[in-house]
Amino acid sequence: MTPPLVTVFGSLHYDIMVEAPDRPRKGETVTGHAWHPKCGGKGGNQAVSVARAGVPAAMIGAVGDDDFGKALLDNLDRNRVDRRFVRVAVGAGSGLSVAIFDEGGDYGAVIVSGSNLTLGEKDIAAAADVVVQTAVLLQQNEVPEAANIAAARAIKAAGGRVVLNAAPARKLSDDLIVLVDIVIVNAIEAEFLAGVPVVDTLDGAGEAARRLVDVYPAAIVTAGGEGVAYCHRDGQAFALAAIPVKVVSTHGAGDEFVGAFAAGLARGEPIEAAIAAANAAAALLVSTPEQERGAL
Repeated sequence: MTPPLVTVFGSLHYDIMVEAPDRPRKGETVTGHAWHPKCGGKGGNQAVSVARAGVPAAMIGAVGDDDFGKALLDNLDRNRVDRRFVRVAVGAGSGLSVAIFDEGGDYGAVIVSGSNLTLGEKDIAAAADVVVQTAVLLQQNEVPEAANIAAARAIKAAGGRVVLNAAPARKLSDDLIVLVDIVIVNAIEAEFLAGVPVVDTLDGAGEAARRLVDVYPAAIVTAGGEGVAYCHRDGQAFALAAIPVKVVSTHGAGDEFVGAFAAGLARGEPIEAAIAAANAAAALLVSTPEQERGAL
């Protein structure tokens, strides 16, 4: 039998990671003490997470015709992600992000989308062989919505499921919403989508998930160090507490959770087991120093 495949349609960014005592306020300059580069983008991170969980992962995306783009492609190769359908956008710069970490391991980031904004229907058509094999499609909000709609339609037509990590938060069209099987958001994004205040606690995540299933068939709301809540329109609902660990860095935790969850979903695991495995994967990541994460 052909193994289940998770296809990630989304962003690739070359990340510049800056370590500082705190994140600067408006008009403030903070003296940092270290920086290092890292390959990321929500799409790229999630594809690597899927592969790390032992499920075949394919990436559909775009990088620039530059050194950053080459580094991003090499990173997918090292992590055994099928990147045959990552297009090199000639004349465009690769996506870039700058993340500033404080001493507690929390961060703020700025992204420049670059080549990710060139994604469209042509990229889905070029990846037809992958589309028909896809059990789960992972999407995020770092590429044009029209491209996400085209990808979701193709996967649904082929019998696959669509998981949308609606991050960063933005207004979504009905054309995309109707194609989503499961939406995954954090408390901030849940508040934006639900249109009501969301408390960043396990109870708050559960209430947000219940509100979101008025629009989506199923919702997962993460609450950082508190845990995660799930709700389905059919009435199934539960919450899992976070696994206690010493946090080194929260960067990429959400993407690790999403990728590991999609891997479990593609394997046909019960939803609670898939979420528990994703919870464990995120806990391991946040407790691992950045320079050691490639060995996970």
